[in-house]
Amino acid sequence: MTRVALFQSRTGIDPGANARALVDAVEQAARGGAEMLFTAEMSGLLDRDAARAAKVLRPPEEDAVLAALREAAAKHRIWMHVGSLAVLVDDGKIANRGFVIDREGQVRATYDKIHLFDVDLPTGESWRESNVYSAGEGATLVNETPVGKLGLTICYDLRFPGLFARLAESDADVIAVPAAFTVPTGKAHWHVLLRARAIEAGLFVVAAAQSGHHEDGRNTFGHSLVVDPWGEVLLDMGEGNGVGFADIDLRRISDVRSRIPALNHRRPIPDVVTL
Repeated sequence: MTRVALFQSRTGIDPGANARALVDAVEQAARGGAEMLFTAEMSGLLDRDAARAAKVLRPPEEDAVLAALREAAAKHRIWMHVGSLAVLVDDGKIANRGFVIDREGQVRATYDKIHLFDVDLPTGESWRESNVYSAGEGATLVNETPVGKLGLTICYDLRFPGLFARLAESDADVIAVPAAFTVPTGKAHWHVLLRARAIEAGLFVVAAAQSGHHEDGRNTFGHSLVVDPWGEVLLDMGEGNGVGFADIDLRRISDVRSRIPALNHRRPIPDVVTL
């Protein structure tokens, strides 16, 4: 049995304040007996004002939030999945990048969000992530974490089951889905999609989320979840902010897969015949 912690945050426009909240969450997670802490998408900065955000964005090696979290992980001897940070990359754009940090404070893996959210919502909200962010090009699976083999995704990736299937076929035990879901899409799809991905892949899903009304004006759904391979919700943090805990028993994966061995039954999909 492995205890994990999730930090449900309301990230703002000041990286320093966000870093302090994150470091406090690391301490709370360690004090609560967690072996690994999961944080939400855009843990270090959430700001839709591109000009204002540009003033504080840095490459990962110069990012103060990442440095603070590496130090905190080493101090408290805890692993972390930093859901994502906005970091500068070589092409002049920004990467929405997740980081796995071990208990020595070393970055063990990174993942850049593959699927970018470009949409006009009925509420009048318009999002064009591709105008700002550089899309990732490959899936990431991290071996030998406290939760076994950890697959990495970010937010909108949730709507693309092929990515989850690839991670499952690569023997992932847990898939992380850090997010900053909007309220309308969260109410409609968050729970059902996370449960579906866990059931389809026959593994655990850990989804740390943003929650509340943010300084940049957006509203996020919250409800950070841990879902087991049968689709049972082990943790739902509802609204608000703070650290929550769940216990993951990896033996549950083989138990569920022995009952419904769908991964063993996958076949190549033939071409569609139009009649």
